[in-house]
Amino acid sequence: MSTVTVQQMREIERGAMRSGISEAELMERAGLALGRAIGNQYREVGTAVAYIGKGHNGGDALIALRVLKEEFGWQIGVRSDLNFDQWAELTQIQWDELDLDEFSVKGFEKHIHEPLLLIDGLVGIGAQGALRDSLLKMAGEMNRLRDQFGAIVVAVDVPSGVDPDSGEIYSGAVIADRTFMIGAAKSGLLHSHAANATGQLALVEIDVLKADQAGEMELICPQSMSFGKSPRPFDFHKGKAGRLGIVAGSSSLTGAALLSALGAIRAGAGLVTLYVRSVIYDSMISRLPMEVMLKRCDFPEQLSEENLDAIVIGPGLGEMSQDFSYGLSQLIAKTGVPTVIDADGLNFMAQHGLKTQKFHVLTPHPVEFERLAPNLSQTDRENAARQFVEDNDAVLLLKGARTIVAKAGEPLRINSTGTPAMSNGGQGDLLSGVIGALLAGGMDAFDAAAYGAWLCGHAAELSYDVYGDVCTASDTAARLGEAMRSWRRGGR
Repeated sequence: MSTVTVQQMREIERGAMRSGISEAELMERAGLALGRAIGNQYREVGTAVAYIGKGHNGGDALIALRVLKEEFGWQIGVRSDLNFDQWAELTQIQWDELDLDEFSVKGFEKHIHEPLLLIDGLVGIGAQGALRDSLLKMAGEMNRLRDQFGAIVVAVDVPSGVDPDSGEIYSGAVIADRTFMIGAAKSGLLHSHAANATGQLALVEIDVLKADQAGEMELICPQSMSFGKSPRPFDFHKGKAGRLGIVAGSSSLTGAALLSALGAIRAGAGLVTLYVRSVIYDSMISRLPMEVMLKRCDFPEQLSEENLDAIVIGPGLGEMSQDFSYGLSQLIAKTGVPTVIDADGLNFMAQHGLKTQKFHVLTPHPVEFERLAPNLSQTDRENAARQFVEDNDAVLLLKGARTIVAKAGEPLRINSTGTPAMSNGGQGDLLSGVIGALLAGGMDAFDAAAYGAWLCGHAAELSYDVYGDVCTASDTAARLGEAMRSWRRGGR
């Protein structure tokens, strides 16, 4: 499903109303779906408070509150700095449906059952520019409760004070932990520079508000993408799951190789073989997952003769001998199977000026990408990714708070999952193994890169719920199966 601008979203809404759906019914559908999405995401029940402006975004938030109370058992409250008669008529109707007294509007913070969830319904996608007056005051209160008291902030469609078309964050904007975009993803919110205000992104599906037109960007999420949904046939076996070879590791970076192999196992590869140089072979045996085979590899070009369905090259390779370097360059240039190139494999390509191939999936972080494409160092991430795949015949996965997956002639795919808790070593090594396993199983490279990014991001989110602010790559690996189930069920 493509992203939309505000103008396009308005036209979709007008089309729904021309088909006979009233504005009130649209609000009801949006609010119900929003409330269920929030309730399913935040399972620990506490106090939910909606911050209301005068517009229909406030009405959506009030309906969501009703759902949280009636279907999930939350205590609820409403916060507004406006008089009741300043609200839109439909928003007033939703207030009456809640049957709250005036006490619930002010002073709620004295009667909190934790966790505290704040719903930002101050302004919708039609607002322009920075927040002012009472709206600015309310946004500041939400941010203070988030910073000082651990409140969780979720935004309805767009964080108030963020431009949904450009992603510009105006001074005083609401800082959300998660933004629930209703009907379709709003194009500006997918940009990397909006991430600090939008937090994690989620799509709330409304059948009559789908965006079917082609666009420049797509949100990677199970609601809008079909791959990875079908269960394995009952007669499935390891041969069908694919044979993956991983060329990785060095004397000081054995962990990178092991994490890549772990990612491949957890993502469902049928047979995983880790190829390492003879000098570290003995030290790897005792640490290797039992399901992984280990082979000596001092001449990487020999992998072209192995019966492999996909290859991963790069995690933790470190310094290389002349013979190994020659063999690696031959493998990168000549192997005909899908190949993930990561970490030191990318640095090796940049150092030796190797050309990309159509079967390559490149997975750089920003510094590695700058080495690959120094001419794009001053270009914003989205346009740099577009330009790179136009000039290089490969699939690109550009890591970051908003991981980008790009392929020439296709809309940019922007990942919706992930958490700052992933900010530690090994996550990229794990991802390379996950994508390699998906490729070995026959998934298209563009889809495998997108699916792999989503899986690792969501697995880390699930780990965050258990372990808190730090999620290691091993923690992420342990939750990959749960993330796969979530994708198949259209979860998150």
